[in-house]
Amino acid sequence: MNSAAPSHQQRESRLLQAFVQVTATLVDDYDIPEMLHQLAGHCVELLEASTAGILLTDQRGSLQLLASSTEQTRLLELFQLQADEGPCLEAFRSGETVTVADLSDAAQRWPAFVPHARQEGFSAVHAVPLRLRGQTIGTLNLFNRRTGALGEADARVARALADVATMGILQERAIRRGEVLTEQLQSALNGRITIEQAKGVLAHAGDLDMDRAFQTLRAYARDHNAHLTEVARRLVGEDRMDPREVLRRVGTIAG
Repeated sequence: MNSAAPSHQQRESRLLQAFVQVTATLVDDYDIPEMLHQLAGHCVELLEASTAGILLTDQRGSLQLLASSTEQTRLLELFQLQADEGPCLEAFRSGETVTVADLSDAAQRWPAFVPHARQEGFSAVHAVPLRLRGQTIGTLNLFNRRTGALGEADARVARALADVATMGILQERAIRRGEVLTEQLQSALNGRITIEQAKGVLAHAGDLDMDRAFQTLRAYARDHNAHLTEVARRLVGEDRMDPREVLRRVGTIAG
């Protein structure tokens, strides 16, 4: 849970802003990885969640990690995929929300995932399928460092954010063309790989941890009104941009 709890008025304002940002994907040009990273951030800021992660299916129907609020969450989600068990996979396969108020009670249910999650300091999870018209394309996963189920109001907000994000990915025209899991999602997953590579470049060049490297990458993209994946490609592509340009512009290193 976010330690600095906003007032009711502040929370309503931030909640409205979150829905405006996510809904904008329905009518405007947008970058799926950036939109989903924003969604993860909104969930941590607005809901009773310590961290958040988002999984999406690729063109073969396999789940892949596409966004996370922290590096620790990214590694936990990857472990879950590797172990092929856990609440997020169960939510995806069943198409139903999975809530576990105390992970220590689910050790037999997920014998590999639970000990690992507990070791990383997580005690509860709330996994929401990204689902539209019977089609499930991923999950929104909220992890807590303390036990307890997500409150009813927060659970409804998480469901609504997940639904709007899903519609942003599966737009009507894409559904009619039957291109949902081939072009758009595969492009997003390819973008995620490029972003991870760019994070590594910045981390090495600026002696940063991976979380700070990602924050730096996002800040540069916002400052230059560019897509996250576009900046990442410039850092790792054939005509590579000097990473010091990114680091310098956000004040990470001296110019």
